[in-house]
Amino acid sequence: MDRKIYENYVRILENELVPALGCTEPIALAYASAKARETLGEFPEHLSVLCSGNIIKNVKGVKVPNSGGMKGVEAAAVLGVTGGDPGQALEVLETVTEADIKRTKQLLAEGFCECILKEGVANLYIEARAVSRGNEAAVVIEEEHTNITRIEKNGRILFEQEKITVKEEDEPDKTLLNLEDIISFAEEADIDDVRKVLERQVKYNTKIAEEGLNNPWGAQVGRVVLEEFGNDVKWRAVAKAAAGSDARMSGCSLPVIINSGSGNQGMTCSLPVIEYAKELGKSEDEMLRALCVSNLVALNQKKYIGSLSAYCGAVCAAAGAGAGITYLSGGNLEQIENTVVNAIANAGGIVCDGAKPSCAAKIATSLQAAVLSHKMAMRGLTFSRGEGLVMDCPEDTIKAVGYVGRAGMKQTDVEILNLMIGRTKLEEIETD
Repeated sequence: MDRKIYENYVRILENELVPALGCTEPIALAYASAKARETLGEFPEHLSVLCSGNIIKNVKGVKVPNSGGMKGVEAAAVLGVTGGDPGQALEVLETVTEADIKRTKQLLAEGFCECILKEGVANLYIEARAVSRGNEAAVVIEEEHTNITRIEKNGRILFEQEKITVKEEDEPDKTLLNLEDIISFAEEADIDDVRKVLERQVKYNTKIAEEGLNNPWGAQVGRVVLEEFGNDVKWRAVAKAAAGSDARMSGCSLPVIINSGSGNQGMTCSLPVIEYAKELGKSEDEMLRALCVSNLVALNQKKYIGSLSAYCGAVCAAAGAGAGITYLSGGNLEQIENTVVNAIANAGGIVCDGAKPSCAAKIATSLQAAVLSHKMAMRGLTFSRGEGLVMDCPEDTIKAVGYVGRAGMKQTDVEILNLMIGRTKLEEIETD
């Protein structure tokens, strides 16, 4: 395949499949706040966090890792200030101690931190402002969870960059992602070029999935699936991904390897492929090639939608997993394409109402759709163009569904947030 595309795909996997401790939105909050304290140079007297609606939505219902079970924007931000290590980025809370947790709870009770909805900004926007003795430091993160775009102290800008710094020689070009080249890459790649990053994904995500199955985290969706629906490979695949989310959304401190900035998506597009590879007796290298397919197919969809929207990212990741399973099963390019089309035509309407324990159930639902889509595709069955959002070709279908997720569901995102934060009163909703 074209060398430029090949090298881009390797760099995309290296850049995207990185470890994160806990749900990435509260972690990003903790990271910004820890960086604000570091910039201030002392412990602040007060902390303000100005957030986009999507950040508030995705933090409201999820437990902050290493927090002793605390939830919410303020808890994530204050814990970042008290015990976070900004040098560890998405693993910023790994250094938190019991003393930090105790101090965080005290500060929350004292009203140390306030959360402010920031409108008219990127879907992923965090601004942490730390104040002490007349001094003030501010850190802004935009578009991506660790993308700091501005650092200032006492009104003086110490660091500033564009929302996303694009350096052709450094940054991979996601516009080059497409299904045909993804399959060519998976088949032709020197697997050693991506072995380290993919083996880490297998190790980390398998560990948290097993934690979720072995212990009563969250709503225990993964355990229910496994205990109620049987032990065949389909249900094991669904259960593993759901169980990882059960643990992650309920405060488990184990790190995961993310995809598209999301741990849930990272687990959804990897764990089912790992389970099917074991069931089918595939070699490690064959499994890693299938993970190339699943991860890149998920990222191909998200390039149209963006990091955060009202479109549930588990659907993108599940479609990626379905593609990886079809690849493992000997499916050709057309069958892999049809798996993706079938999956997003079926489950594409699932909304994101924030990160929380029910994400595990949405993962389970999306993966059931993905396995059905795989089975249909292997029989030569697919939904036809002109049926809803199914377009003339698979890439156009991905683009169309992505557009609906980014632009079409923009107002949906606003209405979900308004309900979650109480702006829209249920008693004021009228029926036709």
